[in-house]
Amino acid sequence: MSGDLLISLMILAFAGSWTPGPNTAMVAASGANFGLRRTLPHVLGISVGFPVMALAVGLALGEVFAASELLRTTLRWGGAAVLLWLAWQIGRSGGLGRREAARPFGFLEAAAFQWINPKAWVLAIAVSTQFIHPDRPVLSALIVAGAFAAAGGSASLAWAGLGQALRVWLSVPARLRAFNATMGALIALSVIGILWPTG
Repeated sequence: MSGDLLISLMILAFAGSWTPGPNTAMVAASGANFGLRRTLPHVLGISVGFPVMALAVGLALGEVFAASELLRTTLRWGGAAVLLWLAWQIGRSGGLGRREAARPFGFLEAAAFQWINPKAWVLAIAVSTQFIHPDRPVLSALIVAGAFAAAGGSASLAWAGLGQALRVWLSVPARLRAFNATMGALIALSVIGILWPTG
């Protein structure tokens, strides 16, 4: 991969990972409700889950999804339904950490979530078409996965840290409810952007 192409990939990886979306809103809410230490498995699940998905898409699945309108439509609407359910659960919570049954996402849950996240699929397929070199598919797919591991890990950790930093301020129940409602709304808005893209 040329230097210019690598720079473009890194810019895309960091922009796609750091901008608000389902993953960032979820780890911010988790950091606020459970603290950074308990959110680390969620952060690691994103950091590993999306790069593995991007690698799989780059090597094989991208062509399958590009060729099947039914698969793309099913993923888009099914993933949107899951995201809206998560947005509702987070948004209506008065404080996940205060409910006995509540717990943060684990590593495997966060990694598996990438496979039903429509934003992740759109990004993985778009990146595959732009950065997977047909003459060196394995090497270029590994580079793409590495770029997103670095970008996704740093973004998830930062957003979870932001949530953790707000914990004292959010110790007031009304503020925590408002924060959770805002995080839920961000997830819901990201779904609208996925289902009805502009341009």
